[in-house]
Order: sequence, then structure tokens, then C-alpha cells
Amino acid sequence: SPGEKGEKPLSLGERDWGEGEFRDALLCDDDNNCVEVCRLKYHPCTDETLIMSTAYPPAPASAARWKPSVTVAAVVERDGRFLLIEEADTYEGGRRVYNQPAGHWEPGETLVEACVRETLEESAHRFTPTALVGIYHWRHPSSGTDYLRLAFCGKCDGEVAGRALDPAILGTAWLTAEELRAAGPARQRSPLVLRCIEDFLAGRRYPLDLLSHVL
Repeated sequence: SPGEKGEKPLSLGERDWGEGEFRDALLCDDDNNCVEVCRLKYHPCTDETLIMSTAYPPAPASAARWKPSVTVAAVVERDGRFLLIEEADTYEGGRRVYNQPAGHWEPGETLVEACVRETLEESAHRFTPTALVGIYHWRHPSSGTDYLRLAFCGKCDGEVAGRALDPAILGTAWLTAEELRAAGPARQRSPLVLRCIEDFLAGRRYPLDLLSHVL
């Protein structure tokens, strides 16, 4: 039974499987890394689950730990122009590029709260998200990092006078979609910058209650 060789006890959920049925399961270490794939056989009469085989190769450690970087972005429109920030692309020699006010989701906050915070920190503008524009996956060609971006649109409640921007921000700008296209891909932090604006202009809106934080 589990534990005879020092494995971490298995959590099997409800035992709704038939007598003698085989199932595969992962054995994990204390750091939640997959160390072994085993085949289990449950005997309901004795309420025992036996490890029948460990012949399967373990999942690669990199696969067990993989997860994308979750980011949020604000699509802020005013009179046909969009609020963008300018920053230095460290992977392209510090070249100035445009991006939406955006950043990483941090512990202890909802995704909407993260977007409000990032917009204020990077552009000094108060922002109230009212809808989700889209969810996007992009892999950085240089770093290989996978990003999962959630873009929100909403109401801009004005700029906070005198508020300092994040040190990495070089400035802010209000550009039309045509001006951003004319600047070219080299002036965009990623293809997601223009894609989010195009999706906004196409009328894509999803309710915020699509996102649930079950704590």
C-alpha cells in the first residue's frame, strides 16, 4: 500500500471506481514535483489501494513545473486614441517600444485589481475595468517565456497629477490604431499590443463575472 517505500500519501478523491479497476496516478515529492507515474488497483472490500506497477517513466521535471506568466493589460480609449506607455525593451538593446499599461498578476489581488494597480503605476491614470476584451497566449521569441495576458477595457477616471511613474516607464502617449500600425512591429512590445486594440475596435467584450476567484 502507499507509504511502504516512503512515498507521499495519495489523494484519490471519491472511491467510485469498480472492484479491481486499474487507474494511473502521479506520485509527487514534498515540492509537488512529479517523481513517479504508477498504476493503482482499488479493492473496495478492504478499502485498500495497491500500487501495482511503477513501470511508467516519470514526467519530465520541466513539464511538472511549467506555468505561464500571467499578466493583465488595460485597453484605455479616449476619442479614438489609446493610452500607451513607452518602455525600453531589454531583449532588443533597450529600444523604445509601446505597450498598454500592463504587468504581472501579484499574490493577494484579483485580476481586475491587478489591472487597476498596473494602470495607475505605469501611467498615473485611474482606471475602472468594465469588460474583458480577451485572453491571449504569446511566447517571447528571445526568452522563451510564455505569457497569458488578460486585457480589460473600461473607464478612465483621469490622471493623478504629480504621480511618479514606475522607473521602467519612459513616458506615456495617446495614439490611434493607425498611428500604432504605422510605427510598425519594431515599436511594439509584442504583437499583443495591436491585437488587443483591434479586438477592442471589433467590439469584443466579455463580462467581468466570467472571471471567478474561488478562495
